[in-house]
Amino acid sequence: MLMQRDRKLWIRGDMNIENFFPYRVAVAAASLSRHLENVYRREHGISREEWRVLFLLADVPSLTSKELSLRSSLDKIQISRAAQRLEKKGLIEGQEAAEDRRLRDYACTDEGRAFFEEVFPKVKARADAILSSMSPADIKALEQGLSALKDATAKTKG
Repeated sequence: MLMQRDRKLWIRGDMNIENFFPYRVAVAAASLSRHLENVYRREHGISREEWRVLFLLADVPSLTSKELSLRSSLDKIQISRAAQRLEKKGLIEGQEAAEDRRLRDYACTDEGRAFFEEVFPKVKARADAILSSMSPADIKALEQGLSALKDATAKTKG
């Protein structure tokens, strides 16, 4: 049994999940997200999905459920559920989209914008505290790397 396990490791060569770049990006993003989530979830009762929807709606007149999904990396079911919870809390309002009845148009309420304006500085302060432990050169390199990765994935089909 041990020989087979050793053989599998040999066949896989240097493949190790801790060194696999997509995994490392996902773990780093999840870690940052958890730190920020401590502010909006624990202090204000908003889920990660609700925060993303509210964040996207806070400074625009409205967005459709499809636009929210494309901009947030959340799927349509996550958007729908988060939007329903935000509507119940009075932070956003939704209606059937005029151009496509299968979609909904969402907009922040005045209460939603006020809530966002109260919570965002706290979330930003937490993010800034994390980033302050990095050098300016590392932050710039990270920003460039993220832009390059986004561009590369946009150019790659499938």
